[in-house]
Parts: sequence; structure tokens; C-alpha cells
Amino acid sequence: MKLNMGTIDRSIRLAAAAIIAVLYFTGQISGTVAIVLGVIGVVFIVTSVIGWCPGYLPFGFSTCKRE
Repeated sequence: MKLNMGTIDRSIRLAAAAIIAVLYFTGQISGTVAIVLGVIGVVFIVTSVIGWCPGYLPFGFSTCKRE
């Protein structure tokens, strides 16, 4: 599994997950929207931590700097 996410990409995903968490815990989102955004937030966190996004594979996309 080759890393395909750069530092900026990972940071943006973590920030988005944090925003989703804040919206949920302050009661701004609820119900189905909260569930869908919660799943997206968890995916963002997991992909940011491991540095690999399976959604980039079909397109050959990578935000890592070239070595």
C-alpha cells in the first residue's frame, strides 16, 4: 500500500472531520444528516491517519510530493 495523500490533504481532511464533530456535539446537525456526515468524518480520520485513500486509486491520483 503506497501512500497517496500529502500533508496538506491530510490536514484538510482532519479539519473537516473536526468541523463535523463540532457541528454534531453542538447540536447543529442531527438525524440522518448527522449519521452520513459522521461516517464521512470517520473515513476522513482513518484515511488521514494511514495516509492512503482508496478513492484515489481508480484515477491514479496522488497528493504526495514526488521524490
